[in-house]
Amino acid sequence: MATRWIKNFDELATTPNRKLALQIAESGLESISTSNVISNSIKLENDVLSIMGESFILSKFKNIKVVGFGKASALAALAIEQVLGSKIKIGAVVSLREIDNLKYVENFIGTHPKPSQSNIDAGEKIYKIVKDSTAEDLIIVLVSGGGSSLLCYSEDECKQNNSLYDEFLKYGQKITEMNTIRKHISILKGGGLAKLAYPATVIGIIFSDIPGNNFCDVASGPTYKDKSTIADAEAIIDKYNLGKFILIETPKEDKYFEKVHNFVLVSNTTAVEAMEKKAKELGFNTKIASTELYDETGIALGKIFSGKSENTVVLAAGEPKLVVNKKGGSGGRNLYMGLEAIQNGLIDEDSVLIPLASDGMDNSDSAGAVVDKNTIENIKKLNIDVKDALDRFDAYPVFQKSGDMIMTGPTGANVSDLMILLTKK
Repeated sequence: MATRWIKNFDELATTPNRKLALQIAESGLESISTSNVISNSIKLENDVLSIMGESFILSKFKNIKVVGFGKASALAALAIEQVLGSKIKIGAVVSLREIDNLKYVENFIGTHPKPSQSNIDAGEKIYKIVKDSTAEDLIIVLVSGGGSSLLCYSEDECKQNNSLYDEFLKYGQKITEMNTIRKHISILKGGGLAKLAYPATVIGIIFSDIPGNNFCDVASGPTYKDKSTIADAEAIIDKYNLGKFILIETPKEDKYFEKVHNFVLVSNTTAVEAMEKKAKELGFNTKIASTELYDETGIALGKIFSGKSENTVVLAAGEPKLVVNKKGGSGGRNLYMGLEAIQNGLIDEDSVLIPLASDGMDNSDSAGAVVDKNTIENIKKLNIDVKDALDRFDAYPVFQKSGDMIMTGPTGANVSDLMILLTKK
């Protein structure tokens, strides 16, 4: 049997329905495996690099450079090394995990969701690699979720990014709004890296964590021409009274993007389609509630459960809104949603709900939870006050005690959150 993504699969699969739901979750995680996605999408043959039907003749370039940022960047760099090997002259990525056998690309370990000095050090190295490139250079840019925090240069941007995150968390609004501001406090985001690389040829390899097709918001779009303006950023700052920020305009000249080729290799649609296929193979009807869930967690649950019916798997993906107005709790929005489903009486004896962070880290070392009638029974036996835990945004200890947390460790991928609702008698 292939190695499972969910490390405690067997411990969680205590009922037939649980096992089925977990198998569907596994298929989603497998479909977004960074290594598999690159090996299936990028090929090198006779000095021709082919990516999703487009070809690049490598002999035309004097130097090949690789830079990257985001939760998938280290594994992506390893996969790119396996394709290009010693053709890579220099490279650097910043991620959250250490990869021992990288030979040509330096791997920095940064912090997320708030950047630190390690992020700045990585950003400086990436800046230096890209700066002063020529028309004879090919720069491969590995862009993935989490890159908005992990890519941070200079120190001033890092400080502003931290302040922005702290303020924005109070409102729980769309990540796209926060990224609009991030683009205008950075010299690399919002197309800044493309400008810095000019006149080199740039290949952007995008692993999208943004719900919908807003790929220019992944890691705040360092290789995409930005349509937003300082005025747009100012409007969001004023709307939420976020404080003072030093804003700069993003590059608008077309020339900086004429030799930029962006390829979106994976998104949450990839995972949802794989889970739908698996559910059908297991004999279920399927419904897709949404791949762009930005609603408040309670509304998001309502959309998911509105599709509930016998012998059906309802699938969804996105980043539901959670306004955190108290400190001290633990766990992320997936664990919170699981607990909220219990509190709202949505779980019946025939249903299993799995809210899951595709990166394996739901603001904790847990990826999410399996929620069903057994979970409710265990919580009652433990005399846990669900409403109190919700009020304190402290879902992690509840599922830790009930034994229902999903543990994957960092998956090396990130395509937003995934939700599965399975119903079968």
